[in-house]
Amino acid sequence: MGKMLSGKTAVVTGSGKRSGIGYAVARKLAGEGANVVIADLGMSADPDLAVKTGGESEMAVIAQELARTHGVETIAVNLDVTRADSITQMVNTISERFDRIHILVNNAGASFGVPNAVHTYDETAWMKTIDVNLHGVFRVSRALLPMMILDGGAIINTASRAGKVPALFNGAYAVAKAGVIMLTKVMASELAGNDVRVNAICPGQIATDLEKWRFGLEAQFFGSTIEEREKEMCKTIPLGRIGSPDEVGNLVVFLASDRASYMTGQAINITGGQLMEL
Repeated sequence: MGKMLSGKTAVVTGSGKRSGIGYAVARKLAGEGANVVIADLGMSADPDLAVKTGGESEMAVIAQELARTHGVETIAVNLDVTRADSITQMVNTISERFDRIHILVNNAGASFGVPNAVHTYDETAWMKTIDVNLHGVFRVSRALLPMMILDGGAIINTASRAGKVPALFNGAYAVAKAGVIMLTKVMASELAGNDVRVNAICPGQIATDLEKWRFGLEAQFFGSTIEEREKEMCKTIPLGRIGSPDEVGNLVVFLASDRASYMTGQAINITGGQLMEL
């Protein structure tokens, strides 16, 4: 049986560390035959980030392993989604290797200044969170669309359950992810005529280092342990467990493939039933 994405090329931002959703997405795409661009901060990692991003050496190893394991072409590129020059350099590097992009997964994200309520939130941290999570999706999409619209393709934006139900004392992130959902709908409407489908995924609790960091913050706030916070969270999830990055990757592969050829403008929950509203 043939692979669903053979001959396609995908760019996955925020995919340069093994503990994140982005890596799982890149691995699943490669497993279905797609060439993959691993894009992450690399050497320009932000010291203000509580959770580490993909370093340059780890990104290179990931790209090499995916190529060797799945027989696809891969490259690793440094990318800061808040900087126009970095995005331009990424596009130039990709263009030297591939003449088309068929799949773009806007997965890069971060949260700064938490935990804080709106009235105590540092303005610089608020703006930085919005810039990475929302404006970054706009910037990268705009820059890569000229490589997509000739043959059509699929864009998958990583939003969040927090974009529909606000997270505790993490307002900037929630607002940004709500913006990603609306941006997804705008892009879907505007790009349909170019045969580019645009959908968003809204993960809930997924087993990543970002999730562990969040449980650590809650443990401090409630005077409990990380394990106790995770156990309490699982009580709110009908399936009774934290999701895996691979499960998110499976959804992205579906949305990127022709099996989702009549789907665009959707924001799909992947929350174990924790969120059942549209």
